[in-house]
Amino acid sequence: MGKINKVYLLLGSNIEPRLDFITKAINMIETSSGKVIGLSSVYESEPWGFKSDTKFLNCVLSIESELPAEDLLMSILLIEKSMGRTRKEGGYASRNIDIDILYFNNEAIELPDLIIPHLRLHERRFTLVPLAEIAPDFEHPVLKKTNSTLLNCCDDPSEVITFKAMQEI
Repeated sequence: MGKINKVYLLLGSNIEPRLDFITKAINMIETSSGKVIGLSSVYESEPWGFKSDTKFLNCVLSIESELPAEDLLMSILLIEKSMGRTRKEGGYASRNIDIDILYFNNEAIELPDLIIPHLRLHERRFTLVPLAEIAPDFEHPVLKKTNSTLLNCCDDPSEVITFKAMQEI
């Protein structure tokens, strides 16, 4: 058995059926990437960085995975692709599923295709609200602040509201 890595992932969708896409992605992550050990509520917020008529649903999950960071990224990209995600050049766009690696253990990783912790994690309320729900005391390995502190210091004015507690799904 390989090393068990604790990973935090952000899932998001703003194409209907949003909640179904998130639920399917969670199931696929559990099948191919690692065991889900923590799950936030689902939150709804305005798109960040672009305009859309449909709000995003987001949640954060923590998993235990034997996959190294680069293999985990490949697994996640395969899940997104199998769910019909198409990546467009030139910025943010609506998507049926988006899966971001927020943290990988307490490591700082900088590779050409993978930067962990996620570069904009501390700038986005839609990430910090669910992250602080399930890991309030986890410390960002670069900024050396807990998720709760990052949320309290976040300048993002976006409204992030609870959509559904995951226990109801």
